[in-house]
Amino acid sequence: MIEIETLIFFLVFAAIMLFFLGMYFYGGYQRERRELIGRIKEIKGGNQSEENPGFPAAIKTRWMQGIQSLGILVKPKREEDLSHLRKTFLKAGFRGERAPIIFFGMKAFLAMILAVGFIVAKLFILKTMPHLQSMFFAILFALIGYYLPSLWLQIRISNRKDKIRRGLPDALDLMVVCVEAGTGLDAAINRVGEEMKFTNKVLSEEFRILNLELRAGKQRRDALKNLALRTDLEDVSSLVTLLIQTERFGTSIGQALRVHSDSMRTKRYQRAEEIAQKMPVKLIFPLILFIFPALLVVTLGPAVIQILRGLMQLTTSR
Repeated sequence: MIEIETLIFFLVFAAIMLFFLGMYFYGGYQRERRELIGRIKEIKGGNQSEENPGFPAAIKTRWMQGIQSLGILVKPKREEDLSHLRKTFLKAGFRGERAPIIFFGMKAFLAMILAVGFIVAKLFILKTMPHLQSMFFAILFALIGYYLPSLWLQIRISNRKDKIRRGLPDALDLMVVCVEAGTGLDAAINRVGEEMKFTNKVLSEEFRILNLELRAGKQRRDALKNLALRTDLEDVSSLVTLLIQTERFGTSIGQALRVHSDSMRTKRYQRAEEIAQKMPVKLIFPLILFIFPALLVVTLGPAVIQILRGLMQLTTSR
């Protein structure tokens, strides 16, 4: 009987192991298949598509089509508003033509989902809530859902600017080294973009776009102005102004970049010192809310217990 149970145990264990091995090899096969299809698309120019897309890809396609349909309905009709939105999306790192449509589609979708979710909760959970109050909360949730993508976009723009601001002094140092080594400004921009790829991808991407515009034949002045427009940073604007004036007046680019690099490094030190000076003020609230109560309990707790015991003894003796 023990041998039969042992055999059954080993058979079940083997079946489970074979099942997981099969899933592992099937996943590897699917991954190799996707890589092969991607290489074929790259070779053929991406004109041919896969005949039988996977189930998640089909769901994603339908989802994006629905979001774009909503975005077409609620997007601004004036071209000036769309132009301003495209500039905003450039600052956030989105360069697709469909980005504003998808953005407004997500705004409408989140507004409907939050409003409908509150209405469903009202019907099944919050049955005693008055109708006027429930209507107010439904409108409030719809407004929250409508403005959530705008808040997310502003946070993304702020984070992107912070990454560019932190990586710009290092990029300037590399540019100074390249220019003083004898390379031209365009070649230095290309080299800095390649070197910053692993440390600051956002700044590397901006330099890559700048290099592509220069290779496409755009004037350096216009390409640099586009860089300042995409980043929307005072430090980048000052660098662009410096390079344009240097090119116009024929002064030494290496010397101007070295002076500007020193000033950028000084600014970075000053920002770090400013953050360090703000730390004590920011630590006040965590100290008051979390640390001081624990210290009071540890230091005054035994004394309070002794006082309470003395009062209890006095009351019992009476």
